[in-house]
Amino acid sequence: MDNPSPAAAPDPQGNPLAPVSPAESERAGLENELRRLDLALARVEGERSRLLALRGQLLARLHRMGPVPAWGVPAAAGPARTRGETQPPTVQNLLLGLGGVLLAIAVTAFTVVSWGHLGIGGRSAVLGALTLTALGAPALLLRRSLASTAESVACLALVLLALDAYALHRVALPGTDGTGYTAVVTGVLAAGWAAYGRWLGGPAAGPAAGLRLPSAVAVALAQLPLPLWAVADAGPFGLGAALLATAALDLVLARRFHAPGARPVAAVSGAVTGGVGALLAGALSVTAPTAGTAVRAAGLLLVGAALGLGAAWRRPSPGAGSRAAVCPAAASGLCAVVATGGVLRFALPGQWAVLGPVLAAALLASAARALPRQRAVAAGLTGTAAAVHTAAVLWTLPVVAAVALGPLGRLDRVWAGAPEGARAAVGGGSPWQVTLAVPTVLAAVAAVALGVRRAVAAEPRRAALSGAAVALLAAAGTVLPVALDLPYPVAVALLVAQAAVLLIASATLGRVPSAPAALVCAVVTGLVAVGWGLADESVTLGVLGSLLVALTAAAAPPGRPRQPVTATAAVVCAAGLSVALGAAAGLPAPRTAFAVLGVAAVAAAVAARLRALPAGLPVECAAYATALLAVGLAAGDAPALAAVLALAGLLTAGTALRPDRRAAAHATAALLVCATWVRLAAYGVATPEAYALPVTVPALALGLLRRRRDPSVSSWAAYGPGLAATLLPSLAAAWSDPHWLRPLLLGLAALGVTLAGARWRLRAPLLLGGTVLGLVALHELAPYIVQVVDALPRWLPPAVAGLLLLAVGATYEQRLRDARRVRDSLGRMR
Repeated sequence: MDNPSPAAAPDPQGNPLAPVSPAESERAGLENELRRLDLALARVEGERSRLLALRGQLLARLHRMGPVPAWGVPAAAGPARTRGETQPPTVQNLLLGLGGVLLAIAVTAFTVVSWGHLGIGGRSAVLGALTLTALGAPALLLRRSLASTAESVACLALVLLALDAYALHRVALPGTDGTGYTAVVTGVLAAGWAAYGRWLGGPAAGPAAGLRLPSAVAVALAQLPLPLWAVADAGPFGLGAALLATAALDLVLARRFHAPGARPVAAVSGAVTGGVGALLAGALSVTAPTAGTAVRAAGLLLVGAALGLGAAWRRPSPGAGSRAAVCPAAASGLCAVVATGGVLRFALPGQWAVLGPVLAAALLASAARALPRQRAVAAGLTGTAAAVHTAAVLWTLPVVAAVALGPLGRLDRVWAGAPEGARAAVGGGSPWQVTLAVPTVLAAVAAVALGVRRAVAAEPRRAALSGAAVALLAAAGTVLPVALDLPYPVAVALLVAQAAVLLIASATLGRVPSAPAALVCAVVTGLVAVGWGLADESVTLGVLGSLLVALTAAAAPPGRPRQPVTATAAVVCAAGLSVALGAAAGLPAPRTAFAVLGVAAVAAAVAARLRALPAGLPVECAAYATALLAVGLAAGDAPALAAVLALAGLLTAGTALRPDRRAAAHATAALLVCATWVRLAAYGVATPEAYALPVTVPALALGLLRRRRDPSVSSWAAYGPGLAATLLPSLAAAWSDPHWLRPLLLGLAALGVTLAGARWRLRAPLLLGGTVLGLVALHELAPYIVQVVDALPRWLPPAVAGLLLLAVGATYEQRLRDARRVRDSLGRMR
């Protein structure tokens, strides 16, 4: 087979069949690959340039909006190039600002200090040339995109204009009032500077080249003309009107003026001037000497209210509302309230004047409910209404406290006789004049709370408003008898009736949100009624009896809501009634203690019946507290105290019969022992065994029964307390007894206990009896030991002690073995 011929390719002369060598073919492939790589790199470079240009534009826009974080730039990309002042450094701005300030200081010093060295023509020429140059330079600087420098020069131009005005006043108008002239100059400067800023910051200048300071400075200067004119030519009312008019202008500028930097200044300036104007008008309303002056001040306040409402109002939308709008709305409502109160205080003299702000706040609350689509406005008006009503309630608190706590000042004259009327019961020296205005205000605020409750959707707030309304109505009912100065029995009867109605309502309302508040108000009103009733014996008994009936009726059906409180209060009321009945019958306190103890017994029986309900434990605790009261009443008479303690022990014994109250048996034992001791003390018994043996015998019997039921119980738990109750007090008495009978009897008893412990292998009797027996023997042998010691030489005791130590050391191991044997023997005992 013939070898294939080499591939043919066109030669340089155009012959298509000219042969091509392998080297030339490889070269052609490499050139094609290189060409493709160059094209790809060109495309990447073009994309890189486009992205860098876009990055520069975005940075420029961000710089116009504020400071920009310094993000890192990839090393391959390099820093983005910017033109002009699209990214001005902080140092540059600082230098420009400092330069402008220095120039302003220099021009001011020249004008004020060196003015006299030039003639009138030279002065005018210098200031005019400087002013025109400073006014025209920012336009040229903006064309070169030097916005920061233009801002500095514009500020210098404003200073020059102010110096021109000062020079004009000094030269041409020296007799003109300075305040009025300043008002006119600031007005002209504000208008001219606004036009100047619009010219330099208009659309023709471009979004990046406009100035921000001229418009903002113009708004700031606009705050001065009207207040300065009012200070010069008007009184306080004129100044208030000027401030409010300026605030209205600021509101219009903040809403309609779109120059850069002007709207925030207008908003802040409007808030400040409007607030100062409203405060001035409020002060004029509060201190107005005549109704006409109050009406004029009210007009200013209503203007301020309208401005605040206009600042807070937003276009209706499903989510209309802003936190920033709540404050002006609240200020608007406050202005309206103060205006109404300032006018009505001339029509409602004395304490009735507080009704003006209360009624105005109620209208505000109604208006807030009528603005469902203006949430911020509604929130501000509601907050103002709540604040005003809270202030009104705080205003009534001293009167309510005086009415509720006034009768407590008669505690040193209990049952001294019924006073003439309700005001006399409170105390004629009270600094608070109680009139019908106080309960009227409380009732009005309660009505507003109930009205607002209907429009509230949140259940916790509804419950809080309901409880507040009930508390306010209860306070109004407490103050009403004193405001009307009703007779003393009638006033107390009204208080008791109010407490009874609240009790029954709290027990029958179930889970109504106002039921807990009704219960609290019922308890407080009942306490107030009891305090009022202490002035007269029959009234006290009537109040306590009526409250006991009401509390029993409220707590009678098992399972009622709030039964724990009403049942416990019924026990306390019954105890108080028993004490009052005993005092009315002339019984001494120890005799009255038995009646109180009877109340405790009834309460314990009721608690046993209610043990499965929540009221069981509170009633049981009230029974225990009543029993303690009985013990305290009987404390002055030992026989009566012993009887009361014994009866209380029987009461706890009955309680211990309940399966869940077995621990009451310990209290029973303690009470019975205490009753026995008190009885012995009343008989003059001083022998400790008479107190100890009544405890020892039952304790040993109970221990014996316990050991029979459970042989694993240790002898310390079964017999230790009983034996210690007699042996230890007798041992203490024997050591101080000079006679021989008690030590002999105690030694015999201890010997018997020791032998019994050894016989039945019981650790507690063996150790207790042996210890007491040894101490008794030591007590009996002590005089003889002392005599022997006194007769021995002085060196003998140390020698004996040394020998004893040697003997103990020599036989240590044997004695230790014996000790182990004794320990093991005791351990095998039970």
